[in-house]
Amino acid sequence: MTATDILQGEVALRNLSKSYSLNGQSLPVLRNLSLNIRGGEALAIVGPSGCGKTTLLRLLAGLEPADGGQVLIDGQEVSGVGTERAVIFQEPRLLPWLSVRDNIGFGLELRGQPRSAARERAERFIRLVGLAGFEDAWPRQLSGGMAQRVGIARALAVQPEILLLDEPFGALDAMTKLTMQEELTRIWQEQAVTMVLVTHDLEEAIFLADRVLVMSRDRSAPRLIDIALPRPRDRSHPDFVDMRRQLMAQFGLH
Repeated sequence: MTATDILQGEVALRNLSKSYSLNGQSLPVLRNLSLNIRGGEALAIVGPSGCGKTTLLRLLAGLEPADGGQVLIDGQEVSGVGTERAVIFQEPRLLPWLSVRDNIGFGLELRGQPRSAARERAERFIRLVGLAGFEDAWPRQLSGGMAQRVGIARALAVQPEILLLDEPFGALDAMTKLTMQEELTRIWQEQAVTMVLVTHDLEEAIFLADRVLVMSRDRSAPRLIDIALPRPRDRSHPDFVDMRRQLMAQFGLH
């Protein structure tokens, strides 16, 4: 593949390894993981607690260093955080002293955009995430789902190539979670970003992802499963139900 063949937002992991120290001993979390994430695709990462899902996401985000291996974005090795990546956590972590508009524009101002331009761009993403009319609301006035919409808008406003999400809807009630999954699908399709999502919810992974990376606690090689279902996806369709059954079988569930 030549440089001109590389899609924007393409990620390559090469022999990525990470260990932590526990009681004076080295505990391996990732061992020589290699993976290609296509530009513009949605990849979900699933697995039991402690299998390394969030560690992998943090390495992709540059929030901590790997012990070995490489992370390449668009063919270039990266280390540390970068403007081409944005992270959304389970808690939206909004600044309580700023309005919705100013929370979304905050990152743009940090990057040197004039306040007027940042606010104008924030307005666009307020509309994108369905919060028109709440521009001047304070974080304390928002529901959990609305606050997470602000977090998504704030991440997208800085125009990342890659959106990294760590259990973004884990704290939401069931109905709000379903709504936000549909909204995230719409936003991902409109913005054409690469999306990497960590989730414990197998149905969420099937609904959102093009492929699912299945990780395990025994550090065996993760398995990649294609989600060859048309969009929009119907959770009640037999093919969706069958895919959920297949994914559950990866964990010995029925």
